Amino acid sequence: MNNKIKYLKLENIFKINVLPCFLLSFSAYAQPIIIEGAVPNENTKQEILSKLYANYGQENVVDRIQIRQVTAPTGWSNTVSNVINEDLKQVKQGKLTINGLDIQLIGRVSKPEKIQETTLKFKGLTPANYHLDTQLSVNQAEQQIIDAALKNRIIEFESGSAILAASGTQILDEMVMALNKLEGKKVRIIGHTDSSGDANKNLVLSQQRAEAVKTYLIAKNIPAHLLNTEGLGSNKPVADNTTAEGRKKNRRIEFEVL
Repeated sequence: MNNKIKYLKLENIFKINVLPCFLLSFSAYAQPIIIEGAVPNENTKQEILSKLYANYGQENVVDRIQIRQVTAPTGWSNTVSNVINEDLKQVKQGKLTINGLDIQLIGRVSKPEKIQETTLKFKGLTPANYHLDTQLSVNQAEQQIIDAALKNRIIEFESGSAILAASGTQILDEMVMALNKLEGKKVRIIGHTDSSGDANKNLVLSQQRAEAVKTYLIAKNIPAHLLNTEGLGSNKPVADNTTAEGRKKNRRIEFEVL
């Protein structure tokens, strides 16, 4: 007699749990991702593992999935695969549970605006016949330390390059003190550009600028393993790119506590 898959849970400590017993647990950027539980067939298992490997690296995933006589709802494996995506990395100390047609996402994000952004993205991934419940809160304490040090200031570079301007290094010297207060927390350095010029070149430049900031901070004795980088080019503007003031605001470096 077949059992029905009841739920999937992901915790950050992140767990994805499907009963009779599908569980994915991980602490992003810190511990291995452990995935365990039961799925109906090898194809489903490999589909889920492939998505995890693509997002987190095969070396960071511990496979404990079992193949059992369980019955999944139509399209279930596609739904699971869809929600294991890059956006899931935004949620820390969380839990993703799929219980039949109910999906629940609980966890912490770095900034208040990430709550709505993440919720909307997961709504877009959830089939119409599923119910999504998100319970996200802000990882306030550590992020507030970083935000208070940056004070909405722009870390400037030489025009069109990844060479830090003197004003930029001055801000980074202040950021060093803030980063030392985080007691070993990992931080993502995110580079952004305005929309002027070629989009692909802007993407490369934003990554190079993020790397330049990382290199400077390492030289100031911030441990390299606590810093990772991402370049987003002009994909996430915070101001109007049609004005000089807006473009200046969009050429920025952000720090996100993980």
